[in-house]
Amino acid sequence: MPPKGAARQQDRKGRGPSGDPVRLVARDVLRAVRERDAYANLVLPALLRERRISGRDAALATELAYGASRSRGLLDAVIAAGAGRPVEEIDGPLLDVLRLGVYQLLRTRIGAHAAVDTSVDLARAEFGSGKAGFVNAVLRRAGEKTVEEWVDALAPADPVGRMAFEFAHPLWIAQAFADALGARAGELRDLLAADDARPAVHLVARPGAITAEELALLTGGEEGRWSPYAVYLDGGDPGKLDPVREGLAAVQDEGSQLVALAVTRAPLDGPDGGRWLDLCAGPGGKAALLGALADIDGFRVDAVEPAEHRAELVRKTTKDLPVEVHVVDGRDSGLTPGYDRILVDAPCTGLGALRRRPEARWRRTPADVRDLVVLQRELLAAAWELLRPGGVVVYSTCSPHLPETVSVVADFARRTDAVQLDTRELLPGVTDIGDGPGAQLWPHRHGTDAMFVAALRKPV
Repeated sequence: MPPKGAARQQDRKGRGPSGDPVRLVARDVLRAVRERDAYANLVLPALLRERRISGRDAALATELAYGASRSRGLLDAVIAAGAGRPVEEIDGPLLDVLRLGVYQLLRTRIGAHAAVDTSVDLARAEFGSGKAGFVNAVLRRAGEKTVEEWVDALAPADPVGRMAFEFAHPLWIAQAFADALGARAGELRDLLAADDARPAVHLVARPGAITAEELALLTGGEEGRWSPYAVYLDGGDPGKLDPVREGLAAVQDEGSQLVALAVTRAPLDGPDGGRWLDLCAGPGGKAALLGALADIDGFRVDAVEPAEHRAELVRKTTKDLPVEVHVVDGRDSGLTPGYDRILVDAPCTGLGALRRRPEARWRRTPADVRDLVVLQRELLAAAWELLRPGGVVVYSTCSPHLPETVSVVADFARRTDAVQLDTRELLPGVTDIGDGPGAQLWPHRHGTDAMFVAALRKPV
């Protein structure tokens, strides 16, 4: 929810679109996502800078844009009920305004009068009085019930379906989470609630350059629970922080930090020759942490990324570190075998990071999984060929979905002589990460993205 002060400020102003830059920004983000398949977390910061919106106004714009993107399924059901027609029959630009208005009504503390009037003003300024009247009528109907009453009226009867609707997740994703929780599927409500909340900003302190304690003092943040390099921030724009601008720190989820640390902690058979590989490096966060840790011991990291624009991100992220970027396909890299440690942070559905990518849950479909699993298996097999005897491959995904995680690793172990390590031992101090040999992080348990990690060692 937005800060109370920000909501009250907007209520008092009650301004139309010519004087309401906050809601215009939020609407324009929704429009970019719908029309161009844009990413809200990339579009919004650029618009805020371009329109010079900061402070409480920026916080409210962020809440409205991200919240409406996350909540789309629930919002659309309420809009359809209020309009008496499917949302597919409503013009897209008008639907953006309706989603923004219903979100304010049902999922923020903004007063109903301000939520309705500002939305009607947006519609009138762009479409005229006729469509403004339609927006007014739909929002009035939406405001006749609380969000809890709408859930009671519209949600499916089955428990998983109801929770999926209440916490704005597609049913197939909620079911995938329940399957991954297994015997602890009773935690699904807590997981979906955590996944539906705006996450804290996590910073990583660059090893050898600054400690987490120093970074916390400089930024006003709090040292992380699990990674020795993590710092939590309540909010704000981390790009404006001096340690981030100076390359001493970067934004990185603590779960991703733990994945990179697992690579460095895995026990090898034989000495570490200092040849490390990140086979799926873009956009470069894990490669940078690996590079900083390698630099301390005089080791080097090769980083593979097939797309040039993402490879350039890796280069920028790993600047001044012993990391060499190769713009090749990880399945056929042409690199010389003999690596001691390899990270395969495989492309995946990203179901574990939905809270950081507001619209992503509505873009993914079950059909995406099949092709991704094929790619994941191919990348793991390629890494195995590049690994020296006694070396270790760490396989990770930002997804808890069983076909992408334990199934991929178990299938690979059956077809090879790979020795599965107990990954929990590579994450010392991190509790409640499963029964092994893989480890699963969760937003509701650990405050991290739902990262899966497994480690495989090649016999000598």
